[in-house]
Amino acid sequence: MSNINKVFNPKFGNLINELDQLSPRFEISSNQIEILKDPKEFYSTLKQKINNAQNRIFISSLYIGKNQDELIQCISNSLESKPNLKVYILTDALRGTRETPSKSSASLLSKLLIKYESQVDIRMYHTPHLNGIKKSIVPKRFNEGFGLQHMKIYGFDDELILSGANLSNDYFNNRQDRYYLFKSNQISNYFFNIQKLISQLSYKLYHNKNKLQFELKWPQNNPIIEPNSKNIHRFIKESSKLLTDFLKLKSNSFESDNFKSTSNTSTTYVYPVSQFSPLMQQNSDQSTEKRSIFKILNYINENSNIKWWFTAGYFNMLPEIKSNLLNSENSGEVITASPLANGFYKSKGISGMLPDAYLYLAKKFLNDIYNSQRQKNIVLKEWQRGIVNTVNGWSYHAKGLWVSSPGENKPSLTIIGSSNYTRRAYNFDLESNVIIVTNDEILKDKMQDELNNLNKYTKPLELEDFEKNDKKISKIVILLTKLLGKRL
Repeated sequence: MSNINKVFNPKFGNLINELDQLSPRFEISSNQIEILKDPKEFYSTLKQKINNAQNRIFISSLYIGKNQDELIQCISNSLESKPNLKVYILTDALRGTRETPSKSSASLLSKLLIKYESQVDIRMYHTPHLNGIKKSIVPKRFNEGFGLQHMKIYGFDDELILSGANLSNDYFNNRQDRYYLFKSNQISNYFFNIQKLISQLSYKLYHNKNKLQFELKWPQNNPIIEPNSKNIHRFIKESSKLLTDFLKLKSNSFESDNFKSTSNTSTTYVYPVSQFSPLMQQNSDQSTEKRSIFKILNYINENSNIKWWFTAGYFNMLPEIKSNLLNSENSGEVITASPLANGFYKSKGISGMLPDAYLYLAKKFLNDIYNSQRQKNIVLKEWQRGIVNTVNGWSYHAKGLWVSSPGENKPSLTIIGSSNYTRRAYNFDLESNVIIVTNDEILKDKMQDELNNLNKYTKPLELEDFEKNDKKISKIVILLTKLLGKRL
């Protein structure tokens, strides 16, 4: 405690000691973290790192867009020029095969196996909670509600990008997200091991000359049996044991960065936190993300003169997170996407109602702010940059939390990763993130610049705005929101 309190406010030091009980702690310097600003910088950095990788590329994403031929060619070129390079890819099976028998993420990825099978390992996670008759009757557009591989991990040798962004045209051009590049072999190794572990609980993709061009098989060397409706309890018990053992590992289980802080006043800690609830036994779920979030919320609630910022593109804040933020006496800002910046805007079918469903949830949150008499302290902002799916129109997909040290205006802590902080994230999907805690002024400035960049396209949302025609919410949308609730 005393060493931590030399470089951090003692109240912040208490939070650090609590995080130490939940997750391995990696100490790095501020110049080992680079914050990217926009989709184009994300894509150009991604391609550059793929081109430069010498030993390994590892990618975890919900999906790789079926038209990402340029990205696949970039990986192929790197494999061609470096025979010792290994590529590991993990995506979601339901999302990655949804368009089958038409071109899909799976059929696109299978092309890498034609020439580079010995260098490439491609896995697709399939939630164990959708099988048998249930899977045969649930439409493809809805089966993803039973759970997904949602992590976004992009690794290249000893570097790593964590983001909320998937790998498709929108995320490379006009969908605003967050992107942190870590230059640390320790952190890179940690997330490489996470991907390897989930891959061992997933199906393997093989190229096939049939019309689908691919097939998925459960490898015999996977450490546990293939899940089905008859053995689901055994599968969860065994996967829970594997994941719990991994989450208990400390930072000294991974290769050292050989970094020694040369300053008594500047320190940056990185805590990896993950949510693996779908693969954990409910009565012994050792997932670390949700528990760490509540440690941070307790810090916000128990101390004064703190500032916090929260954002989620799909606004359906976990009720316990919402109540904690509302009960705090500290000042905060919440950024959500305008319906005109929602990726589902004007999409076909029920999904076309989702932008208004999230708007309805934002209205409820605004009502809660007023009912709690917190309107002077909490500001709800709406992000919009043009109209999505039109010329120069953007969508918004950023998610995260920033918190200051007592008495400071700039953030000293942030969470970056895949989670949307919803009931779905804590019950159905696989999520992975890091908490960054710093006393380094350079990194604080970078995090403040990131917030400023997100705020460029926001404006405060007020209750009277919902009287306008473009903000009026139909009864059908309200009913849909209540029905889908936990799965939004």
